[in-house]
Amino acid sequence: VRIWEIPEGGLKRNMTEAVLELYGHSRRVGLVEWHPTTNNILLSAGYDYKVLIWNLEVGEPVKMIDCHTDVILCMSFNSDGSLLATTCKDKKLRVLEPRSGRVLQEANCKNHRVNRVVFLGSTKRLLTTGVSRWNTRQIALWDQEDLSMPLIEEEIDGLSGLLFPFYDADTHMLYLAGKGDGNIRYYEIGSEKPYLTYLMEFRSPAPQKGLGVMPKHGLDVSACEVFRFYKLVTLKGLIEPISMIVPRRSETYQEDIYPMTPGTEPALTPDEWLSGVNRDPILMSLKEGYKRTSKVVFKAPVKKKSVVVNGIDLLENVPPRTENEV
Repeated sequence: VRIWEIPEGGLKRNMTEAVLELYGHSRRVGLVEWHPTTNNILLSAGYDYKVLIWNLEVGEPVKMIDCHTDVILCMSFNSDGSLLATTCKDKKLRVLEPRSGRVLQEANCKNHRVNRVVFLGSTKRLLTTGVSRWNTRQIALWDQEDLSMPLIEEEIDGLSGLLFPFYDADTHMLYLAGKGDGNIRYYEIGSEKPYLTYLMEFRSPAPQKGLGVMPKHGLDVSACEVFRFYKLVTLKGLIEPISMIVPRRSETYQEDIYPMTPGTEPALTPDEWLSGVNRDPILMSLKEGYKRTSKVVFKAPVKKKSVVVNGIDLLENVPPRTENEV
């Protein structure tokens, strides 16, 4: 895993040296996920079926989650980072306590083969995307405290590409973007049945390979922009920004669509979180605009030939190669 820092003002030349390099997985790394409220805590998942929790202040893995029996497909933290949801190639959805690695809830998804998962803010619900037994794209809503049955299941279409879910907790909007097509569907998430209300769909003739999103503090509030995608266009080799804008005539600040939102200041230090402390994110107002925080400085660790976590050398205990690696 390599950590890069984009210089202020953007890239003016190619970057060749990472700020920090992390060695711990015995197979290639497929996923990384930042902790939502704690500074310098990063999770990585590799094809060795392990999730490593890194403390970037020391540049070493401090915890290891080894409950998965196959490749991990997706990871998602809840709003305060006290829970971690994962989907796995073994067709299971898990809710974990990340510091101990203990599995709190587990679902065997036979009728809904899960691919992606996202926590829906502080609603104590999860949304997964996947494929039904009839090979149609499907979404499912779950109660995080009871994964025995989904609250609802809804079929989307018969296309074969993955569905990427994106949730905006400030507006309670869910966006579904399909890999290989150019569509982005919008839903409103409610607290009561039917829980999920379809609104409309953005269509584009250019298929998307993947999407990233702009953090809230980077949105154009003067244009009433509530969400911005960065779409990787496969055919053209381009990145296309797509803005979701609420049409308003007034030029004043729209407080109803811009509530207090999680900011960039960490609520916890790594040691506090690792000791068991949980804390909600520190909120900020978008009315005053974004102010850059102090520069993050990492202590680059000495490279080691062995990485030991929980008494296990991760570079020696190597699982068999997966089909994708072969």
